[in-house]
Amino acid sequence: MIDTPVLPKPSVSTDSSRADLHELFERQRAAFAQDRFPSEAVRRDRLDRAIALLSDHRGDWAYAMDADFGCRSRELSLIVDVVASIDAMRHAKKHLRRWMRPERHASNFPYNLIGGRSELHFQPKGVVGNIVPWNFPVGAMFAPMAGALAAGNRMMVKFSELTPQTGALAERLLPGFFDPAEVCVVNGDARIGAAFAALPFNHIIFTGSTRVGSLVMQAAAQNLTPVTLELGGKSPTVIGRGADMALAARRIVWGKLINGGQACIAPDHVFVPEEQLEEFIAAAQAEVARQYPTLRDNPDYTAIISPVQLRRLQSYLQEAADQGVRLVEINPAQEELAGSMHCKIAPTLLINPAPGLRVMREEIFGPLLPIRTYQQLGEAIAQINAGPHPLALYAFGSEDETEQILAQTTSGGAAVNDTMVHVLQDHLPFGGIGPSGMGAYHGQFGFKTFSHARAVFRSPRIDPLFLLRPPYGKTGKAVLEWMAQRR
Repeated sequence: MIDTPVLPKPSVSTDSSRADLHELFERQRAAFAQDRFPSEAVRRDRLDRAIALLSDHRGDWAYAMDADFGCRSRELSLIVDVVASIDAMRHAKKHLRRWMRPERHASNFPYNLIGGRSELHFQPKGVVGNIVPWNFPVGAMFAPMAGALAAGNRMMVKFSELTPQTGALAERLLPGFFDPAEVCVVNGDARIGAAFAALPFNHIIFTGSTRVGSLVMQAAAQNLTPVTLELGGKSPTVIGRGADMALAARRIVWGKLINGGQACIAPDHVFVPEEQLEEFIAAAQAEVARQYPTLRDNPDYTAIISPVQLRRLQSYLQEAADQGVRLVEINPAQEELAGSMHCKIAPTLLINPAPGLRVMREEIFGPLLPIRTYQQLGEAIAQINAGPHPLALYAFGSEDETEQILAQTTSGGAAVNDTMVHVLQDHLPFGGIGPSGMGAYHGQFGFKTFSHARAVFRSPRIDPLFLLRPPYGKTGKAVLEWMAQRR
């Protein structure tokens, strides 16, 4: 167990140049051309090395992320970035042999009667570009890598300029575990990010905002590069009258305040029955006090990533206050956060903010939680459906209530009587829909995302189409007429 960092605090690396990007890309592309179909043993070895990189330096990863955020607990970094990524690698190793096998599929009549075989062969795509976000930089680097390496690909990773310490550490550690022709890291600002997205990758995965996702897709389109976009949006939570309010509050507060609310699948806003509003407020206050008895110097309460993001959240509160919205700040120890050395803001409930306020139109990405009341469950569902499809949806209540919510809404993923835990399930895909993203990964879904599913048909020696090849005789014409009939 590594309890303290084995490396000194990483220094910020020099930005990669466009020349560096092209050199690294060409190196990976040439290496892939020499080994287009890595063996199972090679893929397992790469997965093992990724596990070693995560496990052996878990203290360093946590230390670097704490430095980037200003305050982020080791335990949080281990849970969401390190352990979850190790689990993804182990899951890929466990199922790799089965995933690599060709899939048998049914063949159409008459080939199904005479030995025709339809198969899917999963081929590596080549070089995958991974543009990772700042909120979970290590997890977003390694979770897609599990599927990409299992599929036999190479990977280039671009870190956010908001996590320079983590990016520098990755750039420093990676060569000890991977040849740059297998996996490499580049760092830099938006200019480098744009050049990275413009490289002719065989696949790009981007995790971040909808706005930047659109720019990445435009850049990828110039090379007809397929993309997987993991975006965000306004993930709603609905509490039905049949819900256990204490349980709902516990799990909503937990999901909302993980990483200081800076998570794409955090509960963005909550719908609660009108008559149970005060009950939920009291339960939420109790849960914040239980999970975070202090805020200012509590390492478990993650700081906001930058002063710019902190001012954005403060502007949401100011706009709401100016419009007369009731604000319920939850600061259990009544600490002064304004003078803190970290960018922290207290969890705050915003009661029935108008739909036109920025906090209701923009992704929050912080510990602010709007609450809107409803009289009939259909009202909440209608408000959800009036907006873009969210990345996640959370439903609390009786079986009838939660089934109604699921049946009448669309979202990338969903969890019933909990929040965020669906993303931990390696047997389920993770992805959005529309403005919240496209494509999916995790587990076998990641393996298939980063593979080309090549259709292969093995035809029998007997030719069942001999009557349907020219010249067309009487029998062939009769067969065609019979096949074209409505039956």
